[in-house]
Amino acid sequence: MNPPMNSIKSLLAASAILVLSGCSSGDHGELVGVQDRPLWFPSEPFGMVFIPQGSYNMGSADQDVPYALTAPTKTVSVRAFYMDQTEITNNEYRQFVDWVRDSIVRFRLGEDGLVEEYALIDYTNLEDPTFYEEYIALNYPDSLQRRINWEPYLEWDVEKYPSAEYTEIIESIFIRPEERFMGGKMVDARQLNYVYFWMNKQKAGRKENRVEYDYYDSDGDGRQFSYRDYIKENTEVSDRSSFIEKEVINVYPDTLVWVHDLTYSFNEPQHDKYFWHPAYDEYPVVGVNWKQARAFTNWRSKYRNDYLRREGEMLEHDFRLPTEAEWEYAARGGQNLVTYPWGGPYATNSSGCYLANFKPVRGNLTADGGFYPVKATSYNPNGFNLYCMAGNVSEWTSTAYEAASYYYVSDISPDFQYNASENDDETLKRKVIRGGSWKDVAAYMQVSSRDFEYQDTGKSYVGFRTIQDFLGRDAKDY
Repeated sequence: MNPPMNSIKSLLAASAILVLSGCSSGDHGELVGVQDRPLWFPSEPFGMVFIPQGSYNMGSADQDVPYALTAPTKTVSVRAFYMDQTEITNNEYRQFVDWVRDSIVRFRLGEDGLVEEYALIDYTNLEDPTFYEEYIALNYPDSLQRRINWEPYLEWDVEKYPSAEYTEIIESIFIRPEERFMGGKMVDARQLNYVYFWMNKQKAGRKENRVEYDYYDSDGDGRQFSYRDYIKENTEVSDRSSFIEKEVINVYPDTLVWVHDLTYSFNEPQHDKYFWHPAYDEYPVVGVNWKQARAFTNWRSKYRNDYLRREGEMLEHDFRLPTEAEWEYAARGGQNLVTYPWGGPYATNSSGCYLANFKPVRGNLTADGGFYPVKATSYNPNGFNLYCMAGNVSEWTSTAYEAASYYYVSDISPDFQYNASENDDETLKRKVIRGGSWKDVAAYMQVSSRDFEYQDTGKSYVGFRTIQDFLGRDAKDY
């Protein structure tokens, strides 16, 4: 009688296992690379567009109006990246503000077990910890052993507060009653501080801070020491933790910019409603300084990567502010030797219609259909499908402003970076802004025009957009 088919398959599988077990591996001793690597395909981040790699002539292609000589023509090359199709809007930035608010409240609810349902996740106090969780509890500082519990729902309806303890903690995030105007209840923006850490690669890359990781013969007697042993015996050698910087940033926009930016001008209605009212949801956020914009990019990276980790997906590049060179390349929309993002040398089309929100006709702010900032999708996009790369609001870049930097920065992904501290000279805190704004004349909207603001200053005419580096050479490769 013939054996059943299932038995034959089992025998064949067992034979294969025996054959393979007699070999060190199944690659026949050939260089085949690490196997079973996860498959990965790029996906365009929501609200962003792909900008392919390329070279272009950075700098003035037309007359230097102020004759500042700060933007001489220079051929440069930039990598591929994704860029926000619009400036970051009020509603998008409010997601960041609300997350910071909620994280503070959840921490207070879970701290010391004041509200048990919101207890912080504590690796040292799990009923059935894994070996990994036990390792974390034993080997890492207390600050790394607890995490905010994001699972429970936050109740903001005062009629549904579940307990006196909950009421006390939730109410602590609002302005105290004695400070309220006409009884109005609002979140205390002074408490909305975002704490984050980042790796200072510029500091790590300095020659005096580099440390060899290889094994070495310290005194010629053949005795080998590892990097770890060397660090233990030579405490003056820097380890990676010395390159980690801590930032504490208040994230709420400065709404008073509408009052103090423009002297002898009545802009109180914008101060009162521009950031938080639904009518302005799709308008670009303003009053955000450079430090706050960087904090936003850090949060957006964390928010995305936390999701990818939960889903078991590969992590992506972090979001960041564009360099000055990347911003100009994107603004040109794939065209070279142009004056404006739409390609022409004029701020109007053939029908005489204005193509951006700026200050035309000697100050007639309404001639172009705008006045203050307008919706971030107003006017036609450029060749890369990016909106408002000229006018509306100027945009922060990651680049520090140095008037002569074009003369010496590299032509490979050029940038002049300097993260100025509080003790540094004021000139080092200047950051490049690009694109011109609703209050500027046309010359400031040119793709090559450079300007700056100080990194700790928000303005009613400065916003930002973010980028994310592309993983690979070009989207066409996948």
